[in-house]
Amino acid sequence: MSDAPAPHALLRPNIAIPFLLVALIWGSTWFVITTQIAAAPALWSVTWRFAMATPAMFALALVLRYPLAMPRPAHLLALAMGLFQFCGNYVFVYMSEFHLTSGIVALLIGMMLVPNAILGRMLLGEPITRRFMLGSAIALGGIGLLLLNEARVAPLGGNVALGTGLALIAMVAASIANVIQAGPTGKSVPLVTLLAWSMLYGTLIDGGLAWFFEGPPVVPTSQAYWLGTAWLAIAGSVVTFPLYYDLVRKLGAGRAAYNGVLVVVIAMAISTMFEGYRWTALSVCGAVLSMIGLVVALRARQVARES
Repeated sequence: MSDAPAPHALLRPNIAIPFLLVALIWGSTWFVITTQIAAAPALWSVTWRFAMATPAMFALALVLRYPLAMPRPAHLLALAMGLFQFCGNYVFVYMSEFHLTSGIVALLIGMMLVPNAILGRMLLGEPITRRFMLGSAIALGGIGLLLLNEARVAPLGGNVALGTGLALIAMVAASIANVIQAGPTGKSVPLVTLLAWSMLYGTLIDGGLAWFFEGPPVVPTSQAYWLGTAWLAIAGSVVTFPLYYDLVRKLGAGRAAYNGVLVVVIAMAISTMFEGYRWTALSVCGAVLSMIGLVVALRARQVARES
């Protein structure tokens, strides 16, 4: 008998609550990031974010009484996660927002469900069902409509091609980290411990790159900047990453990435409240299609085993 969870696992509180919490928090971070890159170079802003998040993640591991020691293979995995997730993903996201609006970047990152599903199949042996493919196609169509509307309503400045390329690199980097942490090596150690070491390695890489490309540390004096950094570090990193990576392990990499579709809609709702985003028939259709795709894909037969 299989120990796979029931087909509609998203309806269970231990899945639904973290799924929604992560989406709500990450949906808010896109707006906050725009304030960060305006006050300091992107590389230093990323560095400060994870320099603040790293000790908090180690403290969380201690509070939960998880051991901090890990075997060498787990440290190598943590190094890879630090490189791809806490350096590559975030550096390219922050840099892309110099050329694209935060809504456009959120939309592009929201397409991570595709590489997540492909890499999950290649590296973890997770099957891709027809229902999941149908849901993905519907959701991508919705994201495409939102993207088209954003381009029409808020014409972009800067180098659009470069910004798009940077966002796509960020998406692939995050997808790689999503999948590799769910393998046997990642599951052999407590997730919070793995994340703490990953953030430490990522912070060191971020700081090295920042100093090399931007020069000595740039330390903003604005209180708003550091409050934003604290939100990104604690809520947007320490709270969310253990929840999200656990969803990857329970739902499978492809289905967990549908969190990003909900993040996009939340990010645009926040933009409506604080940035004057105007909804049109096109954007409403895009949001509705994205949600339909989310439901279709998440109702596909469960493919990942509970851990």
